[in-house]
Amino acid sequence: MAESSETRAAAPTAAADHDVPAGRARERSARAQREIEARAALRPLGPDERPAPLRVAIVVAVALAIGVVVGALTIHNLSGHGGSQVGGVFIAGFLLAVALGMYRRRYWAVLAFEALLAFQIIVTSLALVVAETLFAAGLCLVSVGLSGWLFWKLVRVMGRMRAAA
Repeated sequence: MAESSETRAAAPTAAADHDVPAGRARERSARAQREIEARAALRPLGPDERPAPLRVAIVVAVALAIGVVVGALTIHNLSGHGGSQVGGVFIAGFLLAVALGMYRRRYWAVLAFEALLAFQIIVTSLALVVAETLFAAGLCLVSVGLSGWLFWKLVRVMGRMRAAA
């Protein structure tokens, strides 16, 4: 009995599908090898080493804490704007705790600050959509750019912190 054209057409496809998992396995193996090499290239932080991105993050956290406290104390009718002095003190205290943790080179503190940066990037990106002036759009772009840069630089710092552990 002769093969139909459908059977002949399906045969090469089945063979090609069989090679796909092998290709994926090679990709995973190559990716795993690159990860191993990247981890081996990370040198742990020295005893008192604080890389520049970590110092920048500490300064930013302290500056934000000061700004929140000043804003909470000087804005008239803060509750009418959706805030409270207690909330401002809480946020400032959290930022100072994160800054102190980063100064002491604690992994959790850098991770918490990166979570705040990620939230900032998302909110500012959404604000860019509704920006009414070019100045506001420019501020949003600058904020997203600087926050993204600091986020990316802190990823390597966290890797070096983990390499030391």
